[in-house]
Amino acid sequence: MTPMTPDGPGPRVQLAEAGYALLTAAAARATLQLDLAGLDALRASWERLPRDAYLRDGGNYRARRHSCFVQTPAAGLLEAVPHRPHWQPTSYNALHGGLTRWFEPVEPAVTSAPAWRQLLRSIGELFAQLRAVPRWFIEAHQFRIDTASGIGRPTPEGAHRDGVDFVAVVLVGRRNISGGETRVFDARGASGVRFTMQEPWSMLLMDDARVIHETTPIQSQGKDGVRDTLVLTYRERGFQAPDTPPA
Repeated sequence: MTPMTPDGPGPRVQLAEAGYALLTAAAARATLQLDLAGLDALRASWERLPRDAYLRDGGNYRARRHSCFVQTPAAGLLEAVPHRPHWQPTSYNALHGGLTRWFEPVEPAVTSAPAWRQLLRSIGELFAQLRAVPRWFIEAHQFRIDTASGIGRPTPEGAHRDGVDFVAVVLVGRRNISGGETRVFDARGASGVRFTMQEPWSMLLMDDARVIHETTPIQSQGKDGVRDTLVLTYRERGFQAPDTPPA
């Protein structure tokens, strides 16, 4: 799959037609008015992610942080909310669904950075062009998958939906690895695409009701390898919790 460039059709068109859009960093910068230099300044925070203590497959290959926000697209507002757990039903995550998971929050220096706030707002405003909403309930997940103890699995739950309205998977960086192929499939059919994200700040945008996605395991290339991503989910009907209605 060839990612969108600044000269190609906009991601809103691709999302509406196919349910997903893959953008180069240049296309993301142009479309979303991103400060890539400002985002680069945040990459060091991925070196400080705590280990994920909830992996049910017995692995020790993932580190992460998690914070939540509420966006009012029409007003241009983005507000952090009190720290809360991450929860998904088993219908969307057979491996970790039904489990209340408390992760350490994203560092304040990151969440207060103008480049970070612009990224979350701009993606939410784009999604609001496809689905007009009064507000988005956003969950932000910083992930590091590493190969220090063998194979690293970006999506141990397999091909899945997230139970939200839209998803953005942003590649922050990768080094000393092979694998990590992303696969996006029609949720109601057999068609799909495969590609490997390589460029920092390239991103995959998805309509979560229309597609399922996964990323294949990573292996080291001579040295311990890592794959860093930022996953942002946007949901209209509140944060997922045991008492919230399904998307």
